[in-house]
Amino acid sequence: MKQLLQQLINGLSLGSIYALIALGYTMVYGIINLINFAHGEIYMVGAYVGFALTTFFDLGFFPSLIASMLVCSLLGMLIEKIAYKPIRNSTRIAALITAISVSLFLQYTMVYFVKPDTRTFPEVLTNKKLSFFNGSILLDVKNIYIVLITVILMVALQYIVHKTKIGKAMRAVSIDKEAAQLMGINADQVISFTFAIGSALAGAAGVLVGVYYNTINPLMGVAPGLKAFVAAVLGGIGIIPGAVFGGFFLGMTETMVSAYGGSIFKDAVAFGILILVLLIKPNGLLGKATREKV
Repeated sequence: MKQLLQQLINGLSLGSIYALIALGYTMVYGIINLINFAHGEIYMVGAYVGFALTTFFDLGFFPSLIASMLVCSLLGMLIEKIAYKPIRNSTRIAALITAISVSLFLQYTMVYFVKPDTRTFPEVLTNKKLSFFNGSILLDVKNIYIVLITVILMVALQYIVHKTKIGKAMRAVSIDKEAAQLMGINADQVISFTFAIGSALAGAAGVLVGVYYNTINPLMGVAPGLKAFVAAVLGGIGIIPGAVFGGFFLGMTETMVSAYGGSIFKDAVAFGILILVLLIKPNGLLGKATREKV
């Protein structure tokens, strides 16, 4: 029982990171039906921005986190303007190939500038551990920071989407882009804002991963980016609560499989669960079937 509780705590931290990345996937898909496969690389850039600010400029954790989110939001908007906007009305396969191309471009641009070596993220948070049940359960203070920051960012996102004018515009564009434009909504502005918000969340996840695992590298966005996409599909892509649920579910599943079944099988189990869920509920666990007018 104690080991189970310990693994649940670890799973919450990992799930928080997946959830933050998955939100970017699901927001972009919900607005323009695009799978932004460069999203994992934005997460990687966020980790390197946090690394540079804490290592070379001696900034603290929170200033570096905010700065990384700002840089990644600008990068997300730049990618949307340069790579995705010109092909917005093209075929889906063209958009998919473009997204993969942007992903590879960001990966190897970063390799060129920072080299492929693994970097050690500085200790910007305390290593203090809280013990429970006579030391049989250890709660790392870093885990508390990760979960709390994730919850705060998710609450802020929900507030933006449901309580602000731009959030109302985002929901309108996601339902019917043409009708929203007829009502005076600037769809281009809404799409740019969506990329900015999703990329900022990915940047925050990159810094949190650097703090948690203490290592970063230019290819670090590939696997987490793919898994976060799995989490978004698992919960119901295009649905914000679905991305959050899928992220935490995937994090918990990976942690439990690593603890009880061997870490070598964790990816196979995660993708196996995705296949099973999609066979039963093609729209994800929280997704709803939609009817298209013809």
